[in-house]
Amino acid sequence: MPRFLLGVSLKMYFGHAQTVEWCRAVAELGRSHAAVREGHAELFVIPTYLSVPAALGILDGVARVGAQDLAAADSGAFTGEVSGAEIAELGCGVVEVGHAERRSLFGETDDVVRAKALAALRNGLSPVLCVGEAARLAHADAARECIRQIDDALASARAAGRSGRVIVAYEPHWAIGASEPAEPAYIRAVCSLVREHVQGLTDFRDSAVIYGGSARPGLLTEIADDVDGLFLGRFAHRPASLEAILDEALALATAGARYWT
Repeated sequence: MPRFLLGVSLKMYFGHAQTVEWCRAVAELGRSHAAVREGHAELFVIPTYLSVPAALGILDGVARVGAQDLAAADSGAFTGEVSGAEIAELGCGVVEVGHAERRSLFGETDDVVRAKALAALRNGLSPVLCVGEAARLAHADAARECIRQIDDALASARAAGRSGRVIVAYEPHWAIGASEPAEPAYIRAVCSLVREHVQGLTDFRDSAVIYGGSARPGLLTEIADDVDGLFLGRFAHRPASLEAILDEALALATAGARYWT
């Protein structure tokens, strides 16, 4: 059946009350929209830590809920950290790993990303593994760098015999927070190569490649043949914008534009 994966990270834009209000609107939208009801679109939402329990209750049956980060360790004297074990215990299904902001603002290295990807998979969470090139490159070079990041991030999990679904979020760093996403032709060229690689990861079956980096309504229609969905930020702050993207997913799915594999 045709299927798209649509995720939203709220970063730290909303307070708790606003997050609850937004989740209620999205829950109502998801329960009424044919793209979700008929299984053409799968949703996940990543609020701030403090809003995770509320989001889990409100979005139950509509969207999976996740966390924006996790500790490399599962327990111990790590003040301020949140473990994957606790995130999973609450009922979350996904967790962001390796976002460009974590790298640039908090100094996360490839070693840290590798350890966190292992922690996610060790606790039954699907890492939303963020990859992307720092500056615009030829699309083959950008894809090569993303594939390097994917293989490196999963190396420790693979060595430990851990497997599971991985959601690769392709976010060119130069497009994050920009007024427009990368050009559709560029996204398609990079994602087609990255997606081919991810589909060949036999120890991480059912993995997906979604595009983030200022993703907006209208983009899915332009890149649908080469991605499994979108990872949305501020362009999904208005539930009406998310509804427009679900409309796109429904139109593409019912037209048989591409198929979930």
